[in-house]
Amino acid sequence: MDKLDRRSFLRVTGTTLSIGALYSVFPALAHTDEGGPLMRTLAELNGEAPAPFSFIQLSDTHVGFNGPPDPLGTKAFENAVATINGLKHRPELVIITGDLTHDADSPDEHAKRFKLFKEISGKIGGAQIKVVPGENDAALDGGDMFLENFGPTHYSFDHRGVHFIALDNVSTGKPAVGADQLAWMKKDLGRFPKSAPIVVFTHRPLFDLKPEWEWFTSDGDEVMNALAPYENVTVLYGHIHREHFHQHGNSKLYAARSLIFAFPDPETAPAKKPAPFDKDQPFKNLGLRMINGDRRGRNLRIEDVELTMNEYSGTVGMDQMLKHGAADSKENE
Repeated sequence: MDKLDRRSFLRVTGTTLSIGALYSVFPALAHTDEGGPLMRTLAELNGEAPAPFSFIQLSDTHVGFNGPPDPLGTKAFENAVATINGLKHRPELVIITGDLTHDADSPDEHAKRFKLFKEISGKIGGAQIKVVPGENDAALDGGDMFLENFGPTHYSFDHRGVHFIALDNVSTGKPAVGADQLAWMKKDLGRFPKSAPIVVFTHRPLFDLKPEWEWFTSDGDEVMNALAPYENVTVLYGHIHREHFHQHGNSKLYAARSLIFAFPDPETAPAKKPAPFDKDQPFKNLGLRMINGDRRGRNLRIEDVELTMNEYSGTVGMDQMLKHGAADSKENE
């Protein structure tokens, strides 16, 4: 069988609106002559025929954080929920890549923050919510409170022919996946052929993005090596509070912006300091990515958009192209 065209597997879509990243899966294959036979072959190999769908990635909501550099608390998160609910075509999944809450020394206070996160995220209509912990959620208690509220810190599931793997690289109190979870992931992957479309989502980057800022996972190389034989891998993560794109072999890794405050560009900033709050642009540097294209998945355009105070819907406010967007856009033509 011909290798699945990765350009037809996952489209990253974005309109910032303060909500993260919108992904469309298999938008082109469903409308091509070659798509039918390929879909049938993948159904035989992978156990389920891939079907087009979309999902949204949110990250770093930090419920409970209130103060400098962002005095607005959960406002961006609440706007994200309203924006998702206002979409004409709602996503089937909403994936939130960690730091759902801001940590607290008091277990009672932290429990209240988990409760508030669930109240806000529970207002998202018509989508399954899938989460992984960040260090603010799980590092202090080994993930016990996360487990009470959401279940296991790592797991996998299938949706419309795509295999999703949630990885925990924070609960040990160190930036690590750990030998036991790595063995579980390898066993989980072993059920699938190398052609299977796979989406991994976790909190910290699985590569050394900026180790001195703790933007890494100590055994991330082992995770990526386990994923290396697979032809169609996308990795989603948060933690760095800014968009970022990285390619590792067949795998493409995307970070979503946060919903609380932004960190600077690690390549140019001398120190890891949150961007200062701008009362005139309170959601500056919070946002998502979107690819716009026609119904056949052609004429794709990757854009990065920022939310302004009064522009919560549509495509108003598009003012900046993703740095890697132009290259991806050309690749996707």
